[in-house]
Amino acid sequence: MALPACAARALGPPLQPERRAPARTTCPRRHSRVEAELAASRPGSVAASVLAGPPRGVSRGFNSQPLLDEPPKASSSLAGAARTSLFALLPRSRRRRMHDLRRRWDLGSLCRALLTRGLAALGHSLKHVLGAIFSKIFGPLASVGNMDEKSNKLLLALVMLFLFAVIVLQYVCPGTECQLLRLQAFSSPMPDPYRSEDESSARFVPRYNFSRGDLLRKVDFDIKGDDLIVFLHIQKTGGTTFGRHLVRNIQLEQPCECRVGQKKCTCHRPGKRETWLFSRFSTGWSCGLHADWTELTSCVPAVVDGKRDARLRPSRWRIFQILDAASKDRRGSPNTNPGANSPSSTKARNASKSGKNFHYITILRDPVSRYLSEWRHVQRGATWKASLHVCDGRPPTSEELPSCYTGDDWSGCPLKEFMDCPYNLANNRQVRMLSDLTLVGCYNLSVMPEKQRNKVLLESAKSNLKHMAFFGLTEFQRKTQYLFEKTFNMNFISPFTQYNTTRASSVEINEEIQKRIEGLNFLDMELYSYAKDLFLQRYQFMRQKEHQEARQKRQEQRKFLKGRFLQTHFQSQGQSQNPSQNPSQNPNLNANQNVTQNLIQNLTQHSSQNSSHKENRESQKQSAGQEQSDGNTSNGTNDYIGSVEKWR
Repeated sequence: MALPACAARALGPPLQPERRAPARTTCPRRHSRVEAELAASRPGSVAASVLAGPPRGVSRGFNSQPLLDEPPKASSSLAGAARTSLFALLPRSRRRRMHDLRRRWDLGSLCRALLTRGLAALGHSLKHVLGAIFSKIFGPLASVGNMDEKSNKLLLALVMLFLFAVIVLQYVCPGTECQLLRLQAFSSPMPDPYRSEDESSARFVPRYNFSRGDLLRKVDFDIKGDDLIVFLHIQKTGGTTFGRHLVRNIQLEQPCECRVGQKKCTCHRPGKRETWLFSRFSTGWSCGLHADWTELTSCVPAVVDGKRDARLRPSRWRIFQILDAASKDRRGSPNTNPGANSPSSTKARNASKSGKNFHYITILRDPVSRYLSEWRHVQRGATWKASLHVCDGRPPTSEELPSCYTGDDWSGCPLKEFMDCPYNLANNRQVRMLSDLTLVGCYNLSVMPEKQRNKVLLESAKSNLKHMAFFGLTEFQRKTQYLFEKTFNMNFISPFTQYNTTRASSVEINEEIQKRIEGLNFLDMELYSYAKDLFLQRYQFMRQKEHQEARQKRQEQRKFLKGRFLQTHFQSQGQSQNPSQNPSQNPNLNANQNVTQNLIQNLTQHSSQNSSHKENRESQKQSAGQEQSDGNTSNGTNDYIGSVEKWR
């Protein structure tokens, strides 16, 4: 079709391709302007497809709208020629930018098409795989192969959700320590929480012989009465954690009131304004900072009696008055028995005077770990200058208890300097705080030889520890919780946590330093060995006792059920034999009932003489061997009924 003359003059001569320019289907930047225009004008090329729009099946997205500077589509050659000539009139930079935009749009469309087709193929393959699996499992009930497009999309969404959940789980729990990845909890039973807490062997071989009274610790603690728990807090033994458990983690009728921002809590008895707990977090340091056994046994009864209706906050001068009066009373007692000044006798005497029952408890720790922990605490600036160390009514003099440092504190001291001080109270601290210092002249080292003094202190500490209502070990948190609950019949809300990584465990020492620390704390080492043996024996004894009680309870329940069965069986049998007779007209039935009632009364009145009853029944069976079998059966039934009534 020929163009009119006016149109031909307006458009100019048509562009002809160069002879040296080969035909291409792409349009990179380094091509010439003529090559790009020819490639754009050819039908079927990539540039022509870009101008024509996205391929079929691909939705128009970003950069899919026609450009503003792009000439409109034309179906005729006149429109194509006009578009080509007008596009050539644009500046070179404008044309390059338009080519870049077209190439980017072409790549984006291609990627979107590939992604869509890949996801569709993946969903189709998953559909067939799952369909085959379900057909194998459920047989004709599975109809996955005939799922429509909606079910296909749902399946694809579920697969994507599963992959996303796996990625999130791996991000949140990258290792095997995550609780969600511990599949052994579903396959194996729960282990014993009290077994091998300190990473030692579960088999325990006792070294000391203790009586049943030493092992059985059962305190009838009356929180509504006058019973009082006194916590002896030794430094760096985990006493702070245990003290918080006492005020925040015990199930009580009236829990302790703990306010935010305050260390002390109010632990009153139900219906009274009296405390049932004497500790740092309930009454404060009422007898001085970290008061030892000697101070507590003299101070607690007087403080509780003098401050019964007020808050327990005696002043320093008041504490000295109380301890001085207690020491004068102790020296003026007419009892000349050497054991009268023992801690157990002092506690009994104080309890009888005040009318209260004092139950002392404490926590011990491995001496080496405790010593290193105290050294690190002193390094951070701790001094414990507020400790009174009152013994026999007075504090020690500077000559009796010199200081290891001259400044305000001992912060930053090295371990060697800490060990070199001969007056360091960290040496054998647990023995000193658990023993009765009045037996060795308090802090006056000239009263008796050092060897005799150490022996007296160690024996006093062992005796006090054995007669305490309860003591625990830092290395056995769960066993400590178990023994406390069994001793006082008080349950904790949440279980204790065993922390094997502490500040002391982070200190690396060689074998020589460890042996020296053990030498400086040789009394504590022997006391801890004694305490650990007693603690584990008490734990084993209480566990065995618990198992025996549970087994006895099961036996009594089986006996009760058997007795009920036999009773109902013989009653139904007697009624079936004599259905028309009244109980008053049947003398044999009345006689059996009388015998049954007599046996029940005898068993309930003489429960402590079960062995003698068994012997009597055996002799009666031997003498009455010629009786009828039904009479023996009724006697056996009566025995069961009597035991059942006794169990009730």
